[in-house]
Amino acid sequence: MSANSFDARSALQVGGESYEIFRLDKVEGSARLPYSLKVLLENLLRTEDGANITADHIRAVGGWDSQAQPSQEIQFTPARVIMQDFTGVPCVVDLATMREAVKELGGDPAKINPLAPAELVIDHSVIADVFGAPDAFRRNVELEYGRNKERYQFLRWGQTAFDEFKVVPPGTGIVHQVNIEHLARVVMVRDGKAYPDTLVGTDSHTTMVNGLGVLGWGVGGIEAEAAMLGQPVSMLIPRVVGFKLTGQLPTGTTATDLVLTITEMLRKHGVVGKFVEFYGEGVAATSLANRATIGNMSPEFGSTAAIFPIDDETINYLKLTGRSEQQVALVEAYAKAQGLWLDPAAEPDYSEKLELDLATVVPSIAGPKRPQDRIVLANAAEQFAVDVRNYVTDDEEAGKESFPASDVPATHNGVPTKPTTVTTPEGDTYEIDHGAVTVAAITSCTNTSNPYVMVAAALVAKKAVERGLTRKPWVKTTLAPGSKVVTDYFDKSGLTPYLDKLGFNLVGYGCTTCIGNSGPLPEEVSQAVNEADLAVTSVLSGNRNFEGRINPDVKMNYLASPPLVVAYAIAGSMKVDVTKDALGTDTDGKPVYLADIWPTEAEVNDVVAGAIGQDMFSQSYKDVFAGDAQWQALPIPTGNTFEWDTESTYVRKPPYFEGMAQEPAPVTDIAGARVLAKLGDSVTTDHISPAGAIKADTPAGTYLTEHGVERRDFNSYGSRRGNHEVMIRGTFANIRLRNQIAPGTEGGFTRDFTQDGGPVGFIYDASRNYIEQGIPLVVLAGKEYGSGSSRDWAAKGTALLGVKAVIAESYERIHRSNLIGMGVLPLQYPEGASAQSLGLTGEETFTFTGVTALNEGTTPRTVKVTTDTGVEFDAVVRIDTPGEADYYRNGGIMQYVLRSLLRK
Repeated sequence: MSANSFDARSALQVGGESYEIFRLDKVEGSARLPYSLKVLLENLLRTEDGANITADHIRAVGGWDSQAQPSQEIQFTPARVIMQDFTGVPCVVDLATMREAVKELGGDPAKINPLAPAELVIDHSVIADVFGAPDAFRRNVELEYGRNKERYQFLRWGQTAFDEFKVVPPGTGIVHQVNIEHLARVVMVRDGKAYPDTLVGTDSHTTMVNGLGVLGWGVGGIEAEAAMLGQPVSMLIPRVVGFKLTGQLPTGTTATDLVLTITEMLRKHGVVGKFVEFYGEGVAATSLANRATIGNMSPEFGSTAAIFPIDDETINYLKLTGRSEQQVALVEAYAKAQGLWLDPAAEPDYSEKLELDLATVVPSIAGPKRPQDRIVLANAAEQFAVDVRNYVTDDEEAGKESFPASDVPATHNGVPTKPTTVTTPEGDTYEIDHGAVTVAAITSCTNTSNPYVMVAAALVAKKAVERGLTRKPWVKTTLAPGSKVVTDYFDKSGLTPYLDKLGFNLVGYGCTTCIGNSGPLPEEVSQAVNEADLAVTSVLSGNRNFEGRINPDVKMNYLASPPLVVAYAIAGSMKVDVTKDALGTDTDGKPVYLADIWPTEAEVNDVVAGAIGQDMFSQSYKDVFAGDAQWQALPIPTGNTFEWDTESTYVRKPPYFEGMAQEPAPVTDIAGARVLAKLGDSVTTDHISPAGAIKADTPAGTYLTEHGVERRDFNSYGSRRGNHEVMIRGTFANIRLRNQIAPGTEGGFTRDFTQDGGPVGFIYDASRNYIEQGIPLVVLAGKEYGSGSSRDWAAKGTALLGVKAVIAESYERIHRSNLIGMGVLPLQYPEGASAQSLGLTGEETFTFTGVTALNEGTTPRTVKVTTDTGVEFDAVVRIDTPGEADYYRNGGIMQYVLRSLLRK
């Protein structure tokens, strides 16, 4: 029950139903607040307990100073939690392990149970092994079940063992699209109360739901577990960036062009740790699908959230997607009663403001390695000619990065070239070169939620087929929509055969290419690429294009709209200027240009209007948690504690709670630490966390082989996230990672200073030696350390390798928080300093003093760092809130939660 200090408790009548609400207008200053802070204010009013959440916290939000730097901590209690299976499996593993730990400490294991609704969507496990075939979807799903049976059995057990935990089975859709189409409530109803739907999710692109007016963002799995167990999220009241939209998108541009433009603007402006909120008359002209596309890219421009207020467009979308009449009426009535309804003329009090005239957006792509590196489409071929040099030369500049290049100096017209002949299994031959598009994928939640760009892609395919165009033989083409509704409207509009004809057959309903599940290239293409060391490319309609992420054979990756993905599959090379060069020739030998096959806005709108209806959504989601016969036939154990299989290579009991006492031991300083890795700038969680294929000659491959797993059954790291033994061995093992203390290597290598001379070896093997000798470890890093996806294993793996501290020039929000959640101390170099400026080589021994101040209930601003070589500096302690300090004192967030539950 809320303490209700502001007398905000009230009633709202909607359609004969009465709901308890907490009125925002009872708090002075609430009317001028941005939409997102109004949602936070309501959250505090409703959960005020006089201890963790007080009247002073509520007044702090009401009296928010838009220009001040964040300093006031609040406790945000999300209404629900959403997970995908890669990050969700470890969550359920940890919950199952916590049940056993509580039992061992004399508590009730039933206390470990989600207190907030938790929904998991299995969407990250399907791999596009089979493509360009009518039965690709069926065969890929069969392979998926074969590889993941143990994991799926475990998740089915979780669905029966835990209250408030539901699983959306495989082959249904992408988590974020399922969320906006079905799971999102917009206004939550629980125990007679109505309040804003809020959430945290174990995927950074949880922000896609911001397009619906739902406040939520991505967190690590360990934070999500705490939220599931009723722990509020500790946060500072953020700065809010107002992004004003005016005008309308011009004909010929897409949501992808818009979102790449916004991503570039916001990255340049700097929004890390801030909320972004869209306002102005252009919001009303922005479709819900486009809003969701923009919200989805929030992690790419670095903000915590990127939200749109509720308006008529929201209501129309809820009706279209089959929400009940009562729910739709409640959303509208609640939003209007609480001042959460869009006023296009309003100018809320924002910390900073940007503005974009939608009419200025032009066709664009982004690449070759970061989403914020937008390229005007007309300049793409020219820019490729410049960028490819970074991948075919090996000079001193390239050596300063954390990622390696290759060495092929030959050029043609100034563009590096190495024509290479490929022979197909049928004996045909063709030639590929640097820039060849080897993957063209319509994939990921960024765009497949958007019927306008999906229909545009299908219409490009239709017009191309009618002109006699085909994809190039070296292009792997895949279609992985975000929900079954997409294939329904393709079928209804008669467009599916044209996509199939170009090789864009359905491969699965999942993330596939964007997370590295692109599957292998055709063997002959892969062989040619690797033997000639070609810098080939992928073009995908996704949100992530970091190096080494999409496919191990592909060095350069470009984000593009779905219709452009189809165009590049036909062109076959990034050297082709698709805005003016012919994509191919028609049946009469005449050149065909992109303009010849690009659909008009009217054509797209006609198909969308005629092919998409409420019945599609209602039918697709009718029995969404039940699953098909294959899912229902999976045998599962019973009971509220899991029966661990000691022989399992997928799901194992982790060691987090071994030897844990009811009270935490005092925090200690760190002495005699050695460097495990010294890294450059922009090292993402993709480069830290295990991801992608498992190679046989790595520690993880050796472990699986020793446990009787055949190479063909290794599966991916993501699928084995429930086995800490595999994941530890894959941490810091990304094929593109350069550890600067092991020069000349790439991947998971370091120097092992427990041995004479510090020989180079695997990071995992060295860490075991350090742990055996009781030597703590440290990681040195550059700017933007831990950017990218909210991968909890980037922190879990770091901790289990024995790393006690990280020193970086700057951090991305989620990874810094996750390090604390695993008991790793995040430190920052003094302003303007770096490992290079301080003369650190990575061969030093480090000592950290002043950490023990945390035992006094305070967080030191800095700790003293000294080395055996005489370097000394004060490192900034990046434990930013009292809540984070509590987690660190307890050795991690899970230990803190477990001890808190035992005290109740």
